[in-house]
Amino acid sequence: MGELRESKKRETRQRISDVATELFFTRGFDTVTVEEIAAAANVSKVTVFNYFARKEDLFLDRKDEAKQLLREALDARPKGQSPIDALRRLVDRLYEEKHPFARIDSRTVGWWGIVSASPSLKARLREMGDEMVEDLAVHLAGVKADGLARLVAGMVVLTWRTAYGEAIRVFESGGSAKKANAAFIDLIDRGFAAAHAMATSSRG
Repeated sequence: MGELRESKKRETRQRISDVATELFFTRGFDTVTVEEIAAAANVSKVTVFNYFARKEDLFLDRKDEAKQLLREALDARPKGQSPIDALRRLVDRLYEEKHPFARIDSRTVGWWGIVSASPSLKARLREMGDEMVEDLAVHLAGVKADGLARLVAGMVVLTWRTAYGEAIRVFESGGSAKKANAAFIDLIDRGFAAAHAMATSSRG
C-alpha cells in the first residue's frame, strides 16, 4: 500500500513538472503563474508547493538527480580509481546515454534560453551550484571538508557549467550539434584534468 502511494506521488510530481515545463517552453518562465500550472495539471496550488518549494524548482527540477548521480559515481568507483576519474567516467556514461546533463541539442539549448531570460531562474541556478559544491566537497572529504576539497569540488562544478555554456554558445553561433558536443567534452577534459591535479597536490 505504501509503495503504491509513493508511486502515485512520483507520478503526480512528474505530471506537474512536465506540464510546467511545456508551459514555460511555450510562453516563457516569468509569464506563467503557479495557478495556471496547477490548473493545467489538474491539481491545487497547494499541491504544487507540496512537491516544489518554489516556482523556479518546477523548471530546475533535476537537482536531486544531479546530486545522486555524483554520489553514486563516487561510491561505486573501483578501488584505486580517483574521485575525479570516476566523475569523468560519469560524464562519458551520461554522454553516451544522451542525458541532458551531458548532451547539447535544440531542446537543451531552448531550455538554457529560458533560464537566461529569467533573472530568478539564473539566481536559483547559482544557488543550486553552491549547494552542489558543498555537497560534493563533503562527499569527497567528509563533513569536515577543508578548503582544498571545496576548491576541487568548485572546479568540477564550474567546469561542467562552463563546458555546457560553451557548447550552447557554439550551437547558437551556427555550429552543428556534433561541434557543440565536441566543445563540451574538450572543456570537460581540460577542467577535470586541472581538478585532478589540484586534488593530488600537496596539502602542506
